[in-house]
Amino acid sequence: MILRSSGLPVYNFCVAVDDALMRVTHVLRAEEHLPNTLRQVLIYRALGFAPPTFGHMSLILAPDKSKLSKRHGATSVGEFREQGFLAPAMVNYLSLLGWNDGTEQEIFTAEELISKFTLKRITKSAAVFDKTKLRWMNGQHLRALPEAELAAACVSSWVESGLMTAGADVASSPLVSASVALFKTSLEVVTDADSELRRVLSFPLEETLAAAAAPEGDEGRNAAAAAVLADNFAELVSAIVGAYDSGDLAGAISSPEGYKTWVKAVGKAQERKGKRLFMPLRLALTGTTAGAEVGDQLELLSLAEKDGAIADASAVAPLTLRVEKLRSWLKEQ
Repeated sequence: MILRSSGLPVYNFCVAVDDALMRVTHVLRAEEHLPNTLRQVLIYRALGFAPPTFGHMSLILAPDKSKLSKRHGATSVGEFREQGFLAPAMVNYLSLLGWNDGTEQEIFTAEELISKFTLKRITKSAAVFDKTKLRWMNGQHLRALPEAELAAACVSSWVESGLMTAGADVASSPLVSASVALFKTSLEVVTDADSELRRVLSFPLEETLAAAAAPEGDEGRNAAAAAVLADNFAELVSAIVGAYDSGDLAGAISSPEGYKTWVKAVGKAQERKGKRLFMPLRLALTGTTAGAEVGDQLELLSLAEKDGAIADASAVAPLTLRVEKLRSWLKEQ
């Protein structure tokens, strides 16, 4: 049978005629197509076409070793693009699902793949689609981009999310260049740029302090913050509020170097150093106990307050607001 009851040709007839007319020489596909191959070869011969060379490969499986399906995540190129994956990274990763060049190399350009690919290196075992590995590989390709291309990709993500304003001059903004330089080594997908910048501009002090107050053994407890609070946190907070009122803090955060100089002075005055100095300052000024260098974060905050590129004002917790929250916390102690 070559026609369905609807009058449309069946799959095996269509694909054989289509490949023959396009002069396809090689057909490489999943092993689940093995039953179709015999039928298609018969159709080729019946129509007087020369069959192509067929090759069948093992299926790509989900992490749980089941057949990969929509329930395991994005299944179209468009969806992966929307999630922040680069085309070269997708090609690179997919090429290594069931094939390798016999070396330990994992990052390939399209040109390298074209020059190295051979059918002899296709493996017989099923490949597992590991999105964690894909994200890592995408990060490698992101970091290999020229600075201008990476900045343009980040700006596109920030504008699309509503964090930044759209405009021809946004890409050349000091805030953009400083942000890209700070986040470059931590990005895995382009859309990470949005969450990274929002994290720096926000000030989740209340949430961190609440997590610090959670009982021991509680899954949501922030042990690092709890340790900071127990080590006379109020002493450092008082020093920060005093530095803000005197104007010293505003001058210190204008550059990472200025911040470092100010931190040394605070440490000397408070007789603190190392973790006892850096952790409470981090918590007080960023509202968290982890992240990029505090001086770099504060420089971004300073730029965001005066740059004009930020469209979502609610995403920015300015220095004034941070100090007022610290001042309120002190009064409660």
